[in-house]
Amino acid sequence: MKRYILALLMIAAAFGVAASNTTVPDGPDKKAVTLRCVKPPYLKAGDRVALVSPSYFKSMKEVEKAAEVLREWGLVPVIAPNVGKVHAGRYAGTVEERVSDLRWALSDTTIKAIICNRGGYGTIHYIDQIPLAEWRANPKWLVGFSDVTTLHGLLARAGVMSVHGTMSMFLATKAKDTSSTLMRDLLMGCVPRYEVPPHPQNIEGCASGILVGGNLCTITPNLGTQADATRGRDLILFIEEVEEGMHNIDRQFNILMMNGVLDRCKGVVLGTFTECEREFSYGSVEEMLRPYIEKYKIPLLCGFPGGHGKVNLPLVMGAPVTIDVRPDGATLQFNIDGEQREFVVKN
Repeated sequence: MKRYILALLMIAAAFGVAASNTTVPDGPDKKAVTLRCVKPPYLKAGDRVALVSPSYFKSMKEVEKAAEVLREWGLVPVIAPNVGKVHAGRYAGTVEERVSDLRWALSDTTIKAIICNRGGYGTIHYIDQIPLAEWRANPKWLVGFSDVTTLHGLLARAGVMSVHGTMSMFLATKAKDTSSTLMRDLLMGCVPRYEVPPHPQNIEGCASGILVGGNLCTITPNLGTQADATRGRDLILFIEEVEEGMHNIDRQFNILMMNGVLDRCKGVVLGTFTECEREFSYGSVEEMLRPYIEKYKIPLLCGFPGGHGKVNLPLVMGAPVTIDVRPDGATLQFNIDGEQREFVVKN
């Protein structure tokens, strides 16, 4: 019996080492994990890029327009098999079809990046259907925002960096705007170093950590799941939102605090809050959230143009970053290899 129990323990220990890889609970806080994300290879001319629809439907006509833009960039677009399908009037196919397309793109070693066609809603349906091992087996860039926040969380937990940035639905109409060209350049190895103008709600300070986050109302339902990157230690938290009232933004932020997320943060970056109803007398969402963040004595960088606004500058999620918030402005820098290039954000 003792030999049998010992054998089981040895098997369990071996499995634990293999399964933990880059994200392992340790230390006194059993809810925290250590995020160590690898950077996928940068793209080069001739690389194959998959176009997938993980959430809401996008027409094949618009996806084809985005594919043409990728060809102009010297890349080879490959449209996932189930793109163009519609389920329940809005979803881009059934859950099984959307999962099938993601698994195909993740497993195909000839695919070097995945660009999502649009967000919307639906990634929560399959958080537990693709094991983290599949997300990290063939590290490649995944690009998107909004509902794609869930996929960024999964990749960070799997130990792979990704890009919070513009999607093919925007490439089809605004291929030459700043957001698109910066995203293209980043995927090809030109890493932006952002200089952000001062903001009245900033909290000064310098901090380094792992960048996680995205759309606020997509982050909070993922708490406690394998897509919960906020379980990491030493975080720089980025959040943005669209078409949500101040009361709901306040509620979601309080949920993060009650779950200890802010305790694990070294700094916070607030992106764009687009068409968010001002139900209270606060002059802005930033003014409403600042007092909460002040209590943690960490720097706050406000006004970063990332999210659902007209400008959606790319961010490398899962990357080690440094924010430096000063009276004259702020800097956001990715501490990864690549050609570092300064980009000055305009008001």
